[in-house]
Amino acid sequence: MSTIRETTELGAVTARRQVYSPLETYWNAFQEWRKRLRLQATLCDLNDRELQDIGIARGEVDYVASNRSIDPRGIRSIPPMNV
Repeated sequence: MSTIRETTELGAVTARRQVYSPLETYWNAFQEWRKRLRLQATLCDLNDRELQDIGIARGEVDYVASNRSIDPRGIRSIPPMNV
């Protein structure tokens, strides 16, 4: 009984040419807008206690959804609740 093992050689990696078009720009902007709306809807569905747990207040939901790269924990508009 013989075992035959086959190997394949990897070819050269070709560079992907970047083509930017207005349609791609609009599509990317549309996708970002949809992500922002989904995040805003998700945050609005949380109750005040859950929002406080992640460090934002109800009035900051729009700001946080629009500025996802900013860490909301550095922004305190209300003092923490003593429970």
